[in-house]
Amino acid sequence: MAEDRDTRNDGRPDGRDTRWTGHRAERRDQVLTAALTVIGREGTAVSVAAIGAEAGMPRSVVYRIFRSREDLDEQIRARITDELMAALSPALDPKGTIRESIELGAATYVGWVALHPHLHRFLGTGSPAVTGTRTAIALRLALLLDTYAERFLDDGPAPTGFNLNLAFGMVGLVDGVVNQWAACPEARSSLDDLTDFLSDALWGVLASATARVGVKLDPDQPIDLT
Repeated sequence: MAEDRDTRNDGRPDGRDTRWTGHRAERRDQVLTAALTVIGREGTAVSVAAIGAEAGMPRSVVYRIFRSREDLDEQIRARITDELMAALSPALDPKGTIRESIELGAATYVGWVALHPHLHRFLGTGSPAVTGTRTAIALRLALLLDTYAERFLDDGPAPTGFNLNLAFGMVGLVDGVVNQWAACPEARSSLDDLTDFLSDALWGVLASATARVGVKLDPDQPIDLT
């Protein structure tokens, strides 16, 4: 009897199957890279055929790699969020003063959106990839706030859920303002004005919220988590 195509007689994966899996992963990456290129150049209303042409393969091959257009779109969003998180990563590791850290975070995000308007628009709002990224940023910020609370509060940690609520509130503020700015090019402020507004708003939220739990912050206070 012929050997099963996916496994050897001893139960180990067949070499052909391993090679095919690797080849499929390479082609998937090729399609996603092409998709970001086409969307960035032409906008969000791109066809599978256009993405395939950029990747050097016909539409039918793209659909052999992805289950559906919905599957392709969600994986494109996941790739975009990966690139966004890579750009934001330095800003999520604060240095300098509190004011400088807030300004860096605002400027980094606003700068990415301005540089990649079509990718930002493609992300939309209801995607699991987008929701997961927003949550990941908020949780990382909440962790930073937890660390500061332990240092500045003499009576122990902040009330349960306080830093988590504050972190999600700050992320939601940025998300809402930037989405509105990106959606209304005819009435938008300058990039510098948007960054300044977000920096001031974030500082205001942070300062007023932390004051409620007995922490008085100075915006020019150095950040030192060592």
